[in-house]
Amino acid sequence: MIMLAAVSLAIGWPAAGAAQPARPDTARTRTVIIEGMRFRPQNLIVRRGERVKWINKDPFPHTVTATDGRFDSHAIGPDGSWTYVARKAGEYDYTCIFHATMKGKLVVLDHDDKH
Repeated sequence: MIMLAAVSLAIGWPAAGAAQPARPDTARTRTVIIEGMRFRPQNLIVRRGERVKWINKDPFPHTVTATDGRFDSHAIGPDGSWTYVARKAGEYDYTCIFHATMKGKLVVLDHDDKH
């Protein structure tokens, strides 16, 4: 056992039971609440690679559908959710296809953009 620990340390592996360094959160999740026939927040700015999670708090289904077709959640039932990973920088208007008055905007920035 002592020999194995010495070999582990010699090649850079942590010893058994040693604390592992914390990994940075590379995929942060942002939340949009769907409630009262509205997206809150209505406009959301994220960085490329972040996740956006829409949670439906209304008692009936909604969708999160980009007007340019980039994403579509399909029906999100009551107390349901849908998550999208923002992979391409740009501005994306979206709506609920069941309720045309519900509108939102997702702005995706490149990692090096300052905002």
